[in-house]
Amino acid sequence: MEILPERLAWYIAGPLLGVLVVGLFFFLNQPLGASGAYINTSAMVRKAPRVRWRVYYFVGIFVGGVLATVLGTGFELRTGYDALTDVWPLAVVVPVVGVGAVVMGYGARIAGGCTSGHGICGTAQRSATSFAVTATFMATAIVVTQVLRVATGGAL
Repeated sequence: MEILPERLAWYIAGPLLGVLVVGLFFFLNQPLGASGAYINTSAMVRKAPRVRWRVYYFVGIFVGGVLATVLGTGFELRTGYDALTDVWPLAVVVPVVGVGAVVMGYGARIAGGCTSGHGICGTAQRSATSFAVTATFMATAIVVTQVLRVATGGAL
């Protein structure tokens, strides 16, 4: 029997995430977001002021991934881009994904937060900006997915 399920059910994960977001606002008046955790962790490395719990959150993302690997079915290298590498060589896919990651990071910086920060916390605060940014993220994801489906011959 596996210790960890393949995926936590939405009806468990959603309410838990909601309680976490509300709890962070209630007790700490702080939003939850991966880019904020990254910024605070990099500030710690530079010895700059930071919000300590976010550093623990960022480190916990990594440690949680390692524990899930060890306690789950073990390590298996999955790129998530198998359909792309079936159509294009890895030498093309890797730079494109790398450039996409840089553009996404730049966009998160310009937008004042990442998808989790705006989509979960910003919309919970009823921020008009977060609704607009989240709608843009989602619309872009839908368009890019459709383009990739066409480009890979429906393999995605």
